Amino acid sequence: MRRASTSSRPASTVSRSSARRCNSRLSPFMSEAPVPSTGASLFSLVPDAEAAAASARAAADRLVIPITRGLRRTSGQVSGSAAGSSIDFQDHRPYMPGDDPRHIDWQAYARSGHYTMKLYREEVRPLVDLVIDCSPSMALDAVKARRSLELAAFCLETVQRSASSLHVFTLAGATTTPLENSLALHQIAIAGEVESVPRFELIPWRAASLRIVISDLLFAANPEAICPALAAGNGRGIIFAPHCTAESDPDWQGNTELADCESTARRDFQFSQDDLRQYRATYANHFALWQDATRRCGIALARVSAESPLVDALRENALSVGAVEIA
Repeated sequence: MRRASTSSRPASTVSRSSARRCNSRLSPFMSEAPVPSTGASLFSLVPDAEAAAASARAAADRLVIPITRGLRRTSGQVSGSAAGSSIDFQDHRPYMPGDDPRHIDWQAYARSGHYTMKLYREEVRPLVDLVIDCSPSMALDAVKARRSLELAAFCLETVQRSASSLHVFTLAGATTTPLENSLALHQIAIAGEVESVPRFELIPWRAASLRIVISDLLFAANPEAICPALAAGNGRGIIFAPHCTAESDPDWQGNTELADCESTARRDFQFSQDDLRQYRATYANHFALWQDATRRCGIALARVSAESPLVDALRENALSVGAVEIA
């Protein structure tokens, strides 16, 4: 008999409610993997963690998160996308009543006889709120644990290279933990058991911030209730969702013991090929709902495969949706 782990999330688990239903109806929350140790550091769960962090830094040399896209804050050291008060000339526009006459281009007036205003690039201080889901399914197996660590390291590296104000939190169910920016990669602790789905509404999102979420989204919750918070208060959202083959295309067959990796519950199941087809269809539908919800809220959702090198996975899945751009 094989052991598989389930969490309360799609493909990497079977949710607790699903497990109680046995296999009368398959849920998209199952996969084969041991339950992570309670409170284990994600860094300690990855055998080659230093190499994983190095690969993330290398990826940040080639790809970056579009932190300042659409930013409208007017104090800081980074060029924004609107007009402001820096010394960097941007464009001209006709003078309008109420404009500051100090910005009139008198040379243009001498040539044309029309008052023209000089526009300068605004200077901004980007605000970035980074939230890392620490549910056990984020470290479902070795390859997914490494990809979760790489994504965290990539986001931290990219944001810290900018002049952004960064707040970092981990989230496990209803437990939110603020992290020290410089130590965050080593402070990410995978929960041994969680009592609820991630409560993103408990995060103190700052107004007009870029909200970056690293989560596999494998939990039984309505995405329509979660996504609006990532765009509220003039904010902008990006979700990086790591996934692995063990959750998206499991090979369970016959008698299988499933362990809910979000709790200590275990249960025996009997799987057939029809059951697996139903599971895969449910898994695909789960993420189709997330795609629809994020699209309606203007959130970039990038599902990042754990089976290919980080930079390749980001190019394939995150570049096209605007979650990253060429450095």
